[in-house]
Amino acid sequence: MDETLKIIKALSDGTRLKIVEFLLDGEKCVCEIFPHVKRTQSTTSIQLGKLEKEGILKSRREGKKIFYSIKDLRVCDVFKSLGKKPGKILKKCCCGGACK
Repeated sequence: MDETLKIIKALSDGTRLKIVEFLLDGEKCVCEIFPHVKRTQSTTSIQLGKLEKEGILKSRREGKKIFYSIKDLRVCDVFKSLGKKPGKILKKCCCGGACK
């Protein structure tokens, strides 16, 4: 139950919710994420850090750019249960994992 609560709390912030929803279409660079969520780069980076700390996102560095993607597959299930239209990730059955 604690893990479920952790995910729900992390997604309860509007900016974090928009970030995760944007990442349902696949990995994105911070430079793509902050204009989408209409926040400054620093604010977006703080929220990305919180999501990564909670284990919801993962990051990788490529030169000066940092790319983020969904790590916790249960997040995809949350969006599916909310009726999110399948994007690239949801079509692959929860972030690239196999369908059950």
